[in-house]
Amino acid sequence: MSLSTARPLSELVANMSESATIKMAQLSRDLKGKGFDVISLTLGEPDFDTPDHIKEAAKQALDDGYTKYTPVPGLVELREAISRKFKRDNGLDYGSDQIVVSNGAKQTIANVCLSLLDKGDEVILFAPYWVSYSAIVKMAGAVPVPVPAGVGQDFKVTAEQVKAAITERTKLVIFSSPCNPSGSVYSLKRLEEIAAVLAPHKNIFIISDEIYEYINFTGKHVSIGTVASVKDRVITVNGFAKGFAMTGWRLGYMGAPQFLAKACAKLQGQFTSGANAFGQKAAAYALDADMAPTRKMRDEFLRRRDIVIGLLSEIRGFKVNKPEGAFYIFPDISYYFGKSDGTAAIRNSSDFCEYLLENAHVGTVGGDAFGSPDCLRISYAASEKQLREAVKRIKTAVEKLK
Repeated sequence: MSLSTARPLSELVANMSESATIKMAQLSRDLKGKGFDVISLTLGEPDFDTPDHIKEAAKQALDDGYTKYTPVPGLVELREAISRKFKRDNGLDYGSDQIVVSNGAKQTIANVCLSLLDKGDEVILFAPYWVSYSAIVKMAGAVPVPVPAGVGQDFKVTAEQVKAAITERTKLVIFSSPCNPSGSVYSLKRLEEIAAVLAPHKNIFIISDEIYEYINFTGKHVSIGTVASVKDRVITVNGFAKGFAMTGWRLGYMGAPQFLAKACAKLQGQFTSGANAFGQKAAAYALDADMAPTRKMRDEFLRRRDIVIGLLSEIRGFKVNKPEGAFYIFPDISYYFGKSDGTAAIRNSSDFCEYLLENAHVGTVGGDAFGSPDCLRISYAASEKQLREAVKRIKTAVEKLK
C-alpha cells in the first residue's frame, strides 16, 4: 500500500487544527440533540437580527437584478462607501483601489497572509488572539510567535514585549481591538508606543483586525493606521458581521497598501472571486444609513457585560477583568487546574470546558486555542435569562471540584 493510499489527505489539512469555537459549538449542539437543556456561550455571533432597513436594501437589490457575478475586489459603490467610512469614522485615507471586499474578515486575513508570507517568516500574535490567526499563519508556511498578556495586564501586550519578540524573520504583526477573545481595547497611547517599536522595521506589516469596532464601550475607537510612522504598512480589517448583526451574510473588507490590495484580489480571484452581489449592495447602504440599531445593540451588550462580570466575580477561583468591547468575558480559571470532582480531573482549560458542558450543560471555549491556556471564553451574546442561568449552573458545577 502506498503512502498516498494509506493517508490520502494532504499534510496541510492533516496538520491543521480544528477551530475550537466551532468544535465546542458543535459539541453543545450534539448534547442538545440528545435532549439536554444546553446553553451554548461558544460562538461570536450577535443574538440580534440584521436591522430591517439593511434587509430591505438587500431585497431591493434582488428586485433590481443584483444576482450576477461581482468584480473580485467588490462592487465599486461598496468600495467607495467603505472608503468614506474609513475617512469619516477612523481618520484613515484608503482609496477605493486600496479596498478589497471578501467573504468575511476571516478570508480577508487569509488573503493577506497568503499574499505576504513565505515559509519560515515569523508573525507576532498578541495573545490572547482569535483562534484562526495561528492556523492561517501556519497554512501560509510561516511561524506564529505569540506574545502573551494575562488578566493582570488586562490582556494587553506592551511595546517592550513586542520589541523583544522581533527578529530578522519577523514579517507581520496581527492583533484585534476590541479583542476577540478578551474584549480588551487598545488605547491610542498604547498603539503609538507599539508603532514606535515597529516603525524602524520597514519590512514588518501590521494587520489591525477591527471587526468589533462598533461594540466598543470606551466611547472612541482608535485605529493604528492613523499613526503616521506605520500607516503605510497597516492593513485595516473590518466587516459587517458583528456591528450590523450580519454574520450569515459573509462580508468582510480591508484597506491596505495598493500593491497588497491588488495581490489579495489576484489571490481571491482564484479561490472565490467576488462576494455576493445583493449583499454588497445592502452593505453599501448600511455604511451610510442610520446607526441607531447598532448603538442600541452595543448598549445592550454593555448591560449584559456588567451582569455577567458581577455574577462571575462571585465564583470562587475566577479572576475577571472588565473588558472594554466585543461581547466576551475571558476569566482566568487556572485555580481549578489539578482539581477533581472524584471522576473528572481538570488539567487545563479544555478539560474545564468539557467539564462544564457535561456537568453544567453550558458551552464555553478553552483558552488554549486563543494562546491563553489559563482562561476560557464566555460569549454573552445571549439573553439575560440564559446568561443568569448559565452562570448559576457554572457556579454549582465548580463547587464540586476539590
